Amino acid sequence: MTCQSKLFRWSIFYALILAVAPPVSAQWNEQVLYSFQGLPDGATPVGGMVFDKQGNLYGATSEGGSSACAGAGQCGTVFQLAPPAKQGDPWTETALYVFKGRTYGDGGTPAGGLIIDASGNLYGTTAYNGTGTCTLLGSVVGCGTVYELSPPAQPSGASTETVLYSFKDLTEGYFPQGDLVFDSAGNLYGATQFGGGKGTNCNSLYGYCGTVFELSPPNSEGDSWTENVLHSFAGATGASATGDGAAPNGGLVLDSEGNIYGTTYYGGSVIGLCDGGVGGTGCGTVFELTPPIGMGGEWGGTTLYRFRSNPDGGNPDGGVVLDEMGNLYGTTVGGGDNGNGTIFELEHPPEGSKPWTEKLLYRFTGENDGAQPRAESRLGQKAKYMGRQAVRARFAQAISLP
Repeated sequence: MTCQSKLFRWSIFYALILAVAPPVSAQWNEQVLYSFQGLPDGATPVGGMVFDKQGNLYGATSEGGSSACAGAGQCGTVFQLAPPAKQGDPWTETALYVFKGRTYGDGGTPAGGLIIDASGNLYGTTAYNGTGTCTLLGSVVGCGTVYELSPPAQPSGASTETVLYSFKDLTEGYFPQGDLVFDSAGNLYGATQFGGGKGTNCNSLYGYCGTVFELSPPNSEGDSWTENVLHSFAGATGASATGDGAAPNGGLVLDSEGNIYGTTYYGGSVIGLCDGGVGGTGCGTVFELTPPIGMGGEWGGTTLYRFRSNPDGGNPDGGVVLDEMGNLYGTTVGGGDNGNGTIFELEHPPEGSKPWTEKLLYRFTGENDGAQPRAESRLGQKAKYMGRQAVRARFAQAISLP
């Protein structure tokens, strides 16, 4: 599966479904809040959406807005959906920002959803453009950006886009994707699917196997944000090799000690029938990054689990959920029954004991219950330290049929 096809299959509705799961016996009712029209209002919404205090929804589209961007397609947008004043009336869509492309250095083709701070500022990533030197099929398309969109000073004014960071080259990171996450000090964390300077067998078009990065805010107004690559993935090579993963998904989660957890779509082990073929790309991983002990030290990286496709699942594509006991939960696109995907739990081992243990909570059948779950679950942001039974119950509600 190419990077573009993977990106375009993401959906707004999957990103919201776990956050609004009703009781098991409830009847689900769908209401289309807005149908995108392409140019100029946007197309192909990606990643998660966020509410503000007034009940407005915010999200991003990877396409639409403008066709001035080089690379995979149109430039994309950040949009707002405002609820109707009267029940039964339609929601109102407003394109808050239309990306302009490489000439302007503002980014293009968002590859993840948004997060929002207490002041109403929005943060997200674009896969292409910016000022970087990355190329695709012989053309310079930029390496992607992290951006902030600030609300207008006056009700009738325009939102202001600020590029917090523009990835410079392949060694630093290429194609940031997935939702970002803040820590308590205001640092942003995310992932690039490619780049990082390590690994040679992950993707022939983009290069290298991806990164997890940190963006630190400036100490003084007017200074620049600082990027630090916490981990560069190396993939796996050889007929029976194992490795640390490839193509991290974003949608990271942090625990109370500053450890970072996430998933990679590929890598781990080249053995297994997964998206990409037998023995080629690997079935993906769940990983943990631990902060350095002293100032100036390096982050540590641990592969908590390597997927094998059947029977345990393969190609996780949506980050993980963390409960109060340190257990992790997530989904895989493949594996399970006839390759339709799974919901899994990784049990945190007792101190000093054996490795993490995987349990399958659900295997999708590909019939009325769906197949190939993708994108980050908003439950991960809403319920970071929920109890284990509460997290399991929320997943059970989300997959149970009326």
